[in-house]
Amino acid sequence: MTRKNILLANLEVIRQQLESFGRAPTLLPAALRQSPEKKAWLYKPSADRWSIHEIILHLADSEVSVYIHSRHFGAKLESSVIKFDPARWAGSLSYSHRISHGALGIIRCLRKATYQLLVSLPESVWKNSVEHPEDGRLSLTQWIEIQERHIPHHIDQMKQNYDAWLKMYPRTSF
Repeated sequence: MTRKNILLANLEVIRQQLESFGRAPTLLPAALRQSPEKKAWLYKPSADRWSIHEIILHLADSEVSVYIHSRHFGAKLESSVIKFDPARWAGSLSYSHRISHGALGIIRCLRKATYQLLVSLPESVWKNSVEHPEDGRLSLTQWIEIQERHIPHHIDQMKQNYDAWLKMYPRTSF
């Protein structure tokens, strides 16, 4: 494969990841409709796991971090990015006492803004790298690969929580 073909193949992979990244928030409402009982949203499978409600709030806070990090890459600031400590944010911000409704709007709005920024970046920016506190030195290409999986990963967690809740509180048929 020629260097040009490899570059084109890499750009196609990036484009597909970006499209998936951009669509991810649209998966959330459908996933939440699969867990219609609001009581199930508060269920925690264990003390160290988040409820569906807490996951939604985490995704909103995480989306703020993603937005900032994407701008960091776009500005070509090849330095370290701030650490986003989800557990600390959840505890300090009392996720269990917050309303999740507005969080979905935040996720949708910030993801759209981040997506629009990323698709507008020139090819050269995709080679930029930053020092990530958890993952080490990452290029924008590597970072988007991680971010593209974030919402689907948490949707899977929500489904697992709901399934566990249903085992504890089975639906009764009429």
